[in-house]
Amino acid sequence: MKVVVLGAGVVGMAAAYYLAKDGHEVTVIERHSEAASGTSRSNAGLVSPGDSTAWASPAALKTFISSLFNPDMGLKVRFSLDPHFYLWTLRFLMQCTQGRADANTAVKLRLAFYSRQCINALQAETGIAYDERRKGILYFYRSEQSLAAGAKHMQYIADRGLTIEVVDRNRLVELEPGLAGVRDQLAGGVYSPLDQTGDSYLFSSQLTAVCKQKFNVDFRFDTVVDGLAIEGDKVTSVRTSQGPIGCDAVVIAMGPESALLARKVGIDVPVYPVKGYTATIPIAEDKGPTMGGVDEDRLIAYSRLGNRLRLASTAEFAGYDRTFKPTDFRTMFKTAHDLFPGAVDEGKALCWAGLRPMMPGSVPVHGRARYANLYLDTGHGHVGWTMACGSGKFLSDLIANRKPEIDPAGLLYRN
Repeated sequence: MKVVVLGAGVVGMAAAYYLAKDGHEVTVIERHSEAASGTSRSNAGLVSPGDSTAWASPAALKTFISSLFNPDMGLKVRFSLDPHFYLWTLRFLMQCTQGRADANTAVKLRLAFYSRQCINALQAETGIAYDERRKGILYFYRSEQSLAAGAKHMQYIADRGLTIEVVDRNRLVELEPGLAGVRDQLAGGVYSPLDQTGDSYLFSSQLTAVCKQKFNVDFRFDTVVDGLAIEGDKVTSVRTSQGPIGCDAVVIAMGPESALLARKVGIDVPVYPVKGYTATIPIAEDKGPTMGGVDEDRLIAYSRLGNRLRLASTAEFAGYDRTFKPTDFRTMFKTAHDLFPGAVDEGKALCWAGLRPMMPGSVPVHGRARYANLYLDTGHGHVGWTMACGSGKFLSDLIANRKPEIDPAGLLYRN
């Protein structure tokens, strides 16, 4: 079957790999000149089942109000005339009950666990390298109060299968010597040994080569998707800037742009862009962290990618604006200097901003949407890197009409 995958981010690339492995004739269409040039270009680098908690929760409204008065908070809102922002916000608030938060978190965790298995199996099968480290991730706190709240928060995930260790400041530094200089400033943390890190851009680039060489996947870079040609209940071709491309099935994996295309064919996919900022800084071999971490009080994540430090922060509602300015990285750099004295030269930082495709309940959507041969694989939010391979394998099972290896409850698209 000829399957056209729209989008060559890490989610689209994973889908293309599993579909091609199934024997399909796969074409990938991407508006950029290479894979992982949009949302997947520069994320936090965390493959983190430990970060599966749904954003929508009873505490979300309090956080939103606080953000209006504190410009240094991780959440920022730029008010807009876009009606889709207000509709998305309403849907988000409807997911903020404790019952919905728990249910959404459970679905995310199930997919994250499965996806971690898939990415490690894929790496073993292909031999690709992407500065991966399987040392776990530390979620740490600066006060006893926030540590107690964080440990309680993580216990819900632990009760559903995530291995965690609540650690004091001494054990924290034992696990991560890179934090020795700030031991007295930290209360402790939660260590998730099953979490890991890696560079999604390198992963996607390496996977592109595998798909070309082993499976003869056809990549159409520098090609813009204009729409879908539909006859009856099927998509017959994808309309692009380079002309129509025929298909037997289409997968929408376009990240934050997924909703824009879906609307053109009458499908409601409630994905909205949430901007995040990252900085990538070269560091010496003997300096900085040895594993991934999250400063939970300042809402700043980091990972070690070879001899690079990747910093990430902020969830900003600013529509499809990808611009940034130096002040957007002020708190990020200050925190990096605090945590790793002498390791960071911000003058050498490669700064970036990208858009996360967020669903109101933080759970991505998969499967058939309205038309018999149109499929979704989108809406992964801030954990697209974590969930990409599990989503791709799950989608390939759906397209092949196989029983999925993972329970599909909560993951399938509903009109």
